[in-house]
Amino acid sequence: MTEKLLSGKRKPRADVLRNRERVLAAAKAVFSQDGGAEASLGAVARRAGVGIGTLYRHFPSREALYEAVYRREVEQLVELAKELEDSMAPVEALRCWLQAGVEFMATKKGMAAALALAAYSSTHLVAYSLERLTAALRALLHRAGTAGEIRTDIDAQDLLFTLIGMCYLHDRPGWQAKVLQMVDVLIAGLRQRQNEAHC
Repeated sequence: MTEKLLSGKRKPRADVLRNRERVLAAAKAVFSQDGGAEASLGAVARRAGVGIGTLYRHFPSREALYEAVYRREVEQLVELAKELEDSMAPVEALRCWLQAGVEFMATKKGMAAALALAAYSSTHLVAYSLERLTAALRALLHRAGTAGEIRTDIDAQDLLFTLIGMCYLHDRPGWQAKVLQMVDVLIAGLRQRQNEAHC
């Protein structure tokens, strides 16, 4: 009661937060599938195991749900970069993060048309995600470069755009496996020393 009076509003109940997370996880799964952006919100609610009313209480419009899924994925990738820095060798942390980025792009591709609408109504969404993801990748690159394990003349945003480009250029079934293979090629290229001879 005291906490409510001090804050001016009640904290969300644990079950409310759990329902919200279930809806976001279900929406990611649905939107990642082929044609997922066109899926009904009822399909998302069924997968989450909640009623459609519960979904709408958290996300009053389709665009609000799209944006929330996107932001959640961005924040999870940012947090993952920090976790990998603490738990993996520099190059393997970088590889694992880029691989997670491919999964993120799979969600984003499934939501491409919808995200365009969300970005239109929220012009800072793309800038927000680009800034956050570039900073996370820059930290991983710096760590690996400082350890002398990769070249240090690669810009984090350029590498991020390369990953995004590879994901969007591959649009046939099984594209994720192909891009993951190319991530290994990228890592091999990053391991080259700056003073090696180039054609």
